Amino acid sequence: MGKTILANDGIDATGKALLEKAGFTVITEKVAQENLAQAINDNGYIGLTVRSATKVRKDVIDACPNLKLIGRGGVGMDNIDVDYARSKGIEVVNTPAASSHSVAELVMASLFNMVRFLYDSNRQMPTIGETQFDVLKKKYAKGIELKGKTLGIIGFGRIGQAVAKIALGCGMKVKAYDPFLDKATLDLEIEGAGKIQVNIETVTLEAVLGESDFLTLHVPGGKLITSKEINLMKDGVCIVNAARGGVIDEWDLIGTLDSGKIAHAALDVFENEPTPRKELLHHPKISLTPHIGAATEEAQERIGIELSNLIIAKLR
Repeated sequence: MGKTILANDGIDATGKALLEKAGFTVITEKVAQENLAQAINDNGYIGLTVRSATKVRKDVIDACPNLKLIGRGGVGMDNIDVDYARSKGIEVVNTPAASSHSVAELVMASLFNMVRFLYDSNRQMPTIGETQFDVLKKKYAKGIELKGKTLGIIGFGRIGQAVAKIALGCGMKVKAYDPFLDKATLDLEIEGAGKIQVNIETVTLEAVLGESDFLTLHVPGGKLITSKEINLMKDGVCIVNAARGGVIDEWDLIGTLDSGKIAHAALDVFENEPTPRKELLHHPKISLTPHIGAATEEAQERIGIELSNLIIAKLR
């Protein structure tokens, strides 16, 4: 098993086939976090791939002297002690571009979901739709359109730009903030019209917070949105977090949803994954998904292929 990779959070079949063709053995049987180091050592695994579930901290790295590579299928690597691993001579790679469009589509789905109350309607219709149809019809009759509204994008990297492309196609205005980017040129592929370029200049965080009808977050971590930032927002704003749990202070979010300052929220990520706070899970103004931003068949295939090619290049 000299060239064996443990894909502990799974890997797409296409990526697995690429690794096997290159002479690697790929194990996809899940190992519990507490048994991870022992499994790596007992089986002589030289590579470990993870998604967001498995954590690769200093204790695992120290316990596995023969580990040569850690691969993250996705963008963020906050579940890996990256600098420490590299200081020990371990290659650490990820796939930052592969899931951008899938996350962007989830963000847009969340926006449509909120403005037409779909998340709540889908909860209520099975329980009282048969007896109180007219009541629910009246309750959900004040939806709004996304067209003409301003979407604020905090973090204007690959995912933020992918969101902007779809939002522009829906007729939305886009305001973007990114401390590392002054402007970006977006290439929009429109069927029948070819490629159209749109130039977006970033603005201050205060401008995005204060001038947006909707907000979406695409930053690698940190507690960016607290009551201080929420107070700068328009009344009735809707906010989406498909980035990292904890980017929004969850207690501050609940308080401002209760007060009406924030009209709705859509959360795909949570501070306490995989056990989110019950106050969030049962809140009537929150649309919920269980960290599925990159969980499309197309994105997982792209991730598997990109990750496999990186592993082959580093370990062959």
